[in-house]
Amino acid sequence: MGMEEERGPERGGARTGGDFEIRIKGRVGQAFRTAFAELTVTVNPPETVLHGAGLDQAALYGILDRIQALGLELVEVRRLPGGAGGTGPGLGSPA
Repeated sequence: MGMEEERGPERGGARTGGDFEIRIKGRVGQAFRTAFAELTVTVNPPETVLHGAGLDQAALYGILDRIQALGLELVEVRRLPGGAGGTGPGLGSPA
């Protein structure tokens, strides 16, 4: 069932992480980059792109919480194709 795919490893025992690309408006300086040490950070003006591999939902939401707490403007979050969590719904652009 679809509900089982959307839940964490406690349901299926399989790795549910995926590769994600997170875009933030503007250039993020070195001080902010330390807050995202587990991610690859690329400045691609006018945005900063964060790339995370094998992120589960808890890790993704933790990153999104940090972005908000730092006052950064979130532009887009997308699941990249071919990640470990290829099944189930991904996150799209904020409305």
